[in-house]
Amino acid sequence: MSPPAQAVGSAQPDDPASQPPVPRTGVAALSFRYQVGAALALAVVGVAACVHLLMVFLSLAPANTVTKQHGKAVEEWVYPEFEQNWKLFAPNPLQQNIAVQVRAEVRTKDGGVRTTGWTDLSAEDGAAIDGNLAPSHTQQNELRRAWDFFTTTHGADNRPVGTRGSLSEQYLRRIVVMRLYRNDPPDKLGVIQQVQVRSSTTNVQPPKWSPERVPDEPVYRLLPWWTVTAQEAAGGVR
Repeated sequence: MSPPAQAVGSAQPDDPASQPPVPRTGVAALSFRYQVGAALALAVVGVAACVHLLMVFLSLAPANTVTKQHGKAVEEWVYPEFEQNWKLFAPNPLQQNIAVQVRAEVRTKDGGVRTTGWTDLSAEDGAAIDGNLAPSHTQQNELRRAWDFFTTTHGADNRPVGTRGSLSEQYLRRIVVMRLYRNDPPDKLGVIQQVQVRSSTTNVQPPKWSPERVPDEPVYRLLPWWTVTAQEAAGGVR
């Protein structure tokens, strides 16, 4: 006995037309207008990444025609946040612990002026990193690189050497003001009028079996008082 014939024009079970459409995901699920917007955003990010890599490469490359003509633009892009160095491969690693500390002159709510005690910002970063399996780049390097930037652009008398001295002062000042306000908001700390930064350098002691002996007393480098701008004093640097 032959099977019954199916009606003419009826859909077969394996007919693709009878299957529900596959839902679109990702960018394909967006409307055409938003697809164009996403494509433009990706293009902007890609161009920015390429420009950044090119600027960093030019800052590290030997002097050439491009850096001679556009060296200032390269420096303004790279320094100080994206500066590169090779200290990791230095034959003589650092043998000192350098802590950056700050104190401030603040105006209180009643109109008085007081000077705070010294705040060890490096110790705060160390405490945040200790035991943290994935510490942030900011906690590890922001303050340290700012201090390195300052010392490489200033002499032992704390006077700027070269054209980037004022930039390094501004960069360091903005960081310490931001950190002070992060610890205590203006309504508690007061409005910061001036800040003073110092470094405390302590030698790393040699191992017990070594005959070498080095002083263990900290050596301080005290910077002059810096006036804080109105925007910074209002807590505008975050």
